[in-house]
Amino acid sequence: MSSLGRVMGVLRAGTQLLTRGPQKIVTRKAGGGPHIEAQYRQFPQLTKSQTFQAELLSSAMWFWILWHCWHDPDAVMGHFPWPDASAWTDEELGIPADDEE
Repeated sequence: MSSLGRVMGVLRAGTQLLTRGPQKIVTRKAGGGPHIEAQYRQFPQLTKSQTFQAELLSSAMWFWILWHCWHDPDAVMGHFPWPDASAWTDEELGIPADDEE
């Protein structure tokens, strides 16, 4: 399309807008009101399906967490050997000597 064709298209659209006159604005309403009524400081009303889905998802989450805690405890407790607490001295533990008052 040439530049003259583009200019003519813009002018044609502009003249159509000017010759139409005022247009009526149509407002659509979805059934005359909101689909979900607002509830101020109240718990939402859940369906049985939503409750089942929430319990299923949370059960799967806890299964995943507990399964991995049992089968891969290093992920929770760390990847290092546990220190032998019986080898620690009183000074390392912060216990004062017996002869101190």
